[in-house]
Amino acid sequence: MKQFNVGVIGHGWAATAHIPAINNTGLAKVTSILSARPLDDRELSAKYGHPVRSFTSQKEFLAQKDLDVVDITGYPWEHSRSALAAAAAGKHFILEKPIALTWKECRAIEAAARKARVKTCVCFEVRYSGQFLTIKSVIDNGLLGRVHYGEVDYYHGVGPWYGQYRWNVKKSGGGSSLLSAGCHALDALLLCMGGEVDTVTSLNTASSHEVFRPYEYPTTTTSLIKFKDGRVGKCASVIDCFQPYYFHVHLVGSEGSLLDGKIHTNKLASLNKKKWSELSIHPIDSGDVADHPYQTQFEAFFKSLADGREMPLTSLSEALKSHRVIFAADKSAAAGGRPVRLSQIPL
Repeated sequence: MKQFNVGVIGHGWAATAHIPAINNTGLAKVTSILSARPLDDRELSAKYGHPVRSFTSQKEFLAQKDLDVVDITGYPWEHSRSALAAAAAGKHFILEKPIALTWKECRAIEAAARKARVKTCVCFEVRYSGQFLTIKSVIDNGLLGRVHYGEVDYYHGVGPWYGQYRWNVKKSGGGSSLLSAGCHALDALLLCMGGEVDTVTSLNTASSHEVFRPYEYPTTTTSLIKFKDGRVGKCASVIDCFQPYYFHVHLVGSEGSLLDGKIHTNKLASLNKKKWSELSIHPIDSGDVADHPYQTQFEAFFKSLADGREMPLTSLSEALKSHRVIFAADKSAAAGGRPVRLSQIPL
């Protein structure tokens, strides 16, 4: 199988997790880095164990003839410019979440990728975690029956102790509670529920604690999602809390329920129906990018790329479905909780 050469845009916090994950796939290696600040090629090469070139010019970076894939890890407000440039250069690309901070930019990236016929991967890596691969298997094998209600919530206080805080507090940086971080939970909810979304109703609020006052947007959002077939989902995005990181999952179906790492099902007769049964999974329990399942996700992307097909679960087209719901949620919250039909967010 061909080993792909990857160029990384940005050399900050996210890149520190992306680069080793890419190199450890055995299917690709990072051979170049585009950074706003000059980097030492010898230090980079020594650090990563093979030759790595650095660039400060995007034009020169994208002009590399042996560059197969661009990994975009820069700030959210730079995602659109970087993705459009990568597509225009005919480069496949990996894109950190969010895709962009406006729906218009998201659609422009989609159009550019389609026109260039490049393959894509968006970092909704929670879908590739052991927890959600297991949960999806439980659902697909019918252990919960028809899931009619689901809630997936994101609790993670993003304060001054967290590196992202310095730019995340600005609306032009983080965008919203969902775009900033809670998008992982909403995306996971949509993965579990499946089906088409009809209406989104959202409300938001914010902590009164002084460390969260610099935020230029409401830091807590809770959204109710009605699906076209009548099922219901709920997602809370809370980035102004004081508590351990918590990725809450509760799914209720016609044959059983799943609560975080526990299951109760009618489909397995030998289980004690008076207690939850534990699933042997490692939960999503950290906001540190070093703990995210990037390697599993990137392996799936490079294998799909070698086969000339779109990757499963987290291609741009799949991630856009979740972003469309996110923008509907933010639109509803901005209107004081007025329900927003998904059709109001144009394709």
